[in-house]
Amino acid sequence: MAAIALPRLPRLTLPRLALPAVNGAGLKSLATNRYVGLGAAALLLAGAGFGLFKVAGSGHGSSGAVRLPLGAAFAHAPPGWRETLAPLHGKPVVSLDVIRLSERPLAPVAGASWNQPGRALPPPAPGAPLPAAPIAGFFAPGPAGPLPIIAPDGRTPFQAYRRPFAPNGRPKVALVIGGLGLNSRATQAAIETLPAEITLSFSPYAEGLQGWIDMARAHGHEVLLEAPMEPVDYPDNDPGPMTLMAGAQGPETVKKLEWILSRTTGYFGVTNYLGSRFLASDGAYQTFASALRGRGLAFVDDGAGARRGGPGLIRASAERVIDDQLNQTAIDQQLLALEAGALQRGQSLGSGFAYPVTLEKVAQWSRGLDQRGFQLAPVSALTH
Repeated sequence: MAAIALPRLPRLTLPRLALPAVNGAGLKSLATNRYVGLGAAALLLAGAGFGLFKVAGSGHGSSGAVRLPLGAAFAHAPPGWRETLAPLHGKPVVSLDVIRLSERPLAPVAGASWNQPGRALPPPAPGAPLPAAPIAGFFAPGPAGPLPIIAPDGRTPFQAYRRPFAPNGRPKVALVIGGLGLNSRATQAAIETLPAEITLSFSPYAEGLQGWIDMARAHGHEVLLEAPMEPVDYPDNDPGPMTLMAGAQGPETVKKLEWILSRTTGYFGVTNYLGSRFLASDGAYQTFASALRGRGLAFVDDGAGARRGGPGLIRASAERVIDDQLNQTAIDQQLLALEAGALQRGQSLGSGFAYPVTLEKVAQWSRGLDQRGFQLAPVSALTH
């Protein structure tokens, strides 16, 4: 069967970031936006202009890289930005960073069919790489790229892309680490140093998004895609041009959501980025939930939508954000609280952001979890 060449996605222009003055109030505003905290360098550079970027390599098969001369761009950046981007093992940030782009940003899919799932693939063994995305039968062309669909036999993208899990009777603890794709070092560290059972979530605004998701799945991680949603302090806290707005009409919400979903493939569900106002709106949430349900996707929130459900929608809500206070002692306490919740209820779900200190503490914590009598589980195993 001839290969189907999927259209390449257009280059994404990142949202303009209006930075507050660097004073007490300004730093507080920066600290409250997790994308700014982790992705300050990447977003400041985008706001300064793409003239700094030098792209090496071109074409479908090339392995391109974006070279970013950071020194001049961040001469007036807030204090501490270098420490934020430092790798886990203490090596200093140099003035030239390299972000690896996707080597196949939706390459031709040999033998794929838009509507026929083909033969069923056996589930991979625990710890093994997950199947490469997209999987035939679970996507169809959309206005901006491939969109997830439910297969004719009723199987869903949730089932196709989730990580297999076999419970062993121990209390289950799950964790999702988000904000990935905006900073190359933090993203690579999360993929390579965290256990495969930890779920990773990616920003739709990330460059080379499909490449990062391919890498995550190759390391055994299941993946969520982040949907920017309107917070209560919008527009002072602006999640970007594709933000789902509480007061928008249903068709506008669906159109933006489909743009987000068409950015990549291989995710089993969607999670929120911000969204306190959007998730509090009955009409906005029901439109969103209905669209996800119709595509066979799960919705996992960071606790902001804990009281939100929906008939037929696969759901989970985090009980706590482990790095609301960004210091080692506070993160350790939150991880212990997750264990306590699992002992009480049989399972516990937390969320965090890909700050270097978060990645380091989670990697340390997860290594002794089995000896303490718990089972580390992917987030999909805690959905209902």
